[in-house]
Amino acid sequence: MSEIIYEVSDPVATITLNRPERMNAMTNSLFRDFRAAIDTAAADPDVVGIVVTGTGRAFSAGLDTDALAAIAEAGSSRDSGEPQPGRGGLFSYLTEVPKPIIAAVNGVVAGGGYVLATMCDLRIGSPAARFTSVFSKRGLVAEHGVTWTTPRLVGLGRAMDLLWTSRMIDADEAYRIGLLEFLADDPVAEARRYIEELAKTVSPTSMADTKRMVWDHAGLDIDTALDDVVDVVSAQFGRPDIAEGVNSFLEKRPPAFPRLGSAEAHPPHP
Repeated sequence: MSEIIYEVSDPVATITLNRPERMNAMTNSLFRDFRAAIDTAAADPDVVGIVVTGTGRAFSAGLDTDALAAIAEAGSSRDSGEPQPGRGGLFSYLTEVPKPIIAAVNGVVAGGGYVLATMCDLRIGSPAARFTSVFSKRGLVAEHGVTWTTPRLVGLGRAMDLLWTSRMIDADEAYRIGLLEFLADDPVAEARRYIEELAKTVSPTSMADTKRMVWDHAGLDIDTALDDVVDVVSAQFGRPDIAEGVNSFLEKRPPAFPRLGSAEAHPPHP
């Protein structure tokens, strides 16, 4: 995995895009290695949450120039050799990973990097963070799901502005409009602290169910969403998490919830 760095320090897996000389531009091998790292972290009971970041001055500047040249020749990014996840968009599989994924945005975010950041569950940015969708300036439509994620993060009008103009916005504006949830001088350290707190206090299975429902319910009417909630609530009573949550509260001690992937944990509701 030469184009990424994968590290685990309980309870956090950190995946770092590692092509600083190319502003962490994305290649097919990077796509493959990144997906393998995500799958490894998802299956590892030592990992409660995943942090995604980049080395150097960029989070990711998007597709490598060779991939962009292939798009120009083929006339479509669908023909550029990019892997196509099940939902049909680059990095859309992140929404189906049952663990929190936090983008620690250390610098420039553009194109495919913008897709990656918005497909994560939360975004923490440094003062150096900069965002541009860039697609319209390359003659491309805003693709890979950013027309779905961006309005849900910043609202319809602001999304239209960002995706039409592909203008670069700084960290302060990104935070003000909701593209960043948090600002921190060291976003990786802050993302790690956030996951450590989750690991101490929250049921991983409950988080997994909540994540799945939040992403799925965004496309459902309220009655269908509430029916799904009923199913999830019914399933949770067969798990050890409720007893542990109640007992730890009564005994005034930190909870010891089973980790996803451990023998004690029940799988999240599908």
